[in-house]
Amino acid sequence: MGGKMVPFAGYDMPVQYALGVRKEHIHCREHAGLFDVSHMGQLRLHGADAAAALESLVPVDIQDLPAGKQRYALFTNEQGGLMDDLMVTNFGDHLFLVVNAACKEQDIAHLEANLPASVELERLDDRALLALQGPEAAVVLSKLNPVVADMVFMDAVKVELNGVECLVSRSGYTGEDGYEISVPSEHADALARALLSDDAVEWIGLGARDSLRLECGLCLYGNDIDTTTTPVEASLLWAISKNRRLDGERAGGFPGADIILPQIVNKDVNRKRIGLLGQSKAPVREGSELFDADDNKIGVVTSGTFGPTKGMPVAMAYVNAEVAVIGTEVFAEVRGKKLPMTVEKMPFVPQRYYRG
Repeated sequence: MGGKMVPFAGYDMPVQYALGVRKEHIHCREHAGLFDVSHMGQLRLHGADAAAALESLVPVDIQDLPAGKQRYALFTNEQGGLMDDLMVTNFGDHLFLVVNAACKEQDIAHLEANLPASVELERLDDRALLALQGPEAAVVLSKLNPVVADMVFMDAVKVELNGVECLVSRSGYTGEDGYEISVPSEHADALARALLSDDAVEWIGLGARDSLRLECGLCLYGNDIDTTTTPVEASLLWAISKNRRLDGERAGGFPGADIILPQIVNKDVNRKRIGLLGQSKAPVREGSELFDADDNKIGVVTSGTFGPTKGMPVAMAYVNAEVAVIGTEVFAEVRGKKLPMTVEKMPFVPQRYYRG
């Protein structure tokens, strides 16, 4: 389809198509964008003990996850750091996991080392993953099967699309309403072309995927979260289920709980992930160092670009905890110049997930 290909996580990936990054970004916000995200890892866990076993590896409630629902989860290590973030879906007879491409082999090894013999791990290397995102996504996909129109955010179903059974969740990585569609690889091309036949749909590449997720305050693993950051430092407290916290009925019981749970109670971390808006037109990229008004180094940018919808530079960064206050002015060093930026609440652009 004319994508400009670049290496990413061991794959050749389209960074952009004919429209170009900015127009692709805007098209997804206004209409519907189609993303090929088949590089992501797709796994199944089988067995009656699967939910309890997975719950022992994440600070998230899996045993009470209803059938037909999806949840965001985090693999933590013994130091409280983040090994990966993932999506977990209960399809009733199995758990379906989507993990990051760069972490796929590590995650599989981690699961194999920690799951009991009663739980079977199945790799789904024969499935592609398509994401249809944007305000017109529901109208487009419901033409292939009207069932999807009744889904709400984080619902998941097995449903026939274009004559093939697919696993569909109403979720995504753009902040917009939309769907992620797991489809057998041999049928992915035909399904993609069926979706693209609608005038509302355009291919979207990695470049716009990055600016879309950044405007909506969503982390990129390896940039904004990694094995050296805890969920509390990463401002991901919402991703830790309440019944896994110290006063919860199933408190702890996951790697690094002895480090993470006291951080929640004591609000005791040295650094925090924050959002930044630039006051000039120049984008501030990953790795840019941050300074206060007295020229003291206070942090570093982990993701940054120009936000086409926001109309100004947007970034995420880690800064000293005392600086992580909305409205604080900081200065990013870019090519020897100190560019002013302001600590702002995320998301920078409102998330528009469909909740019914």
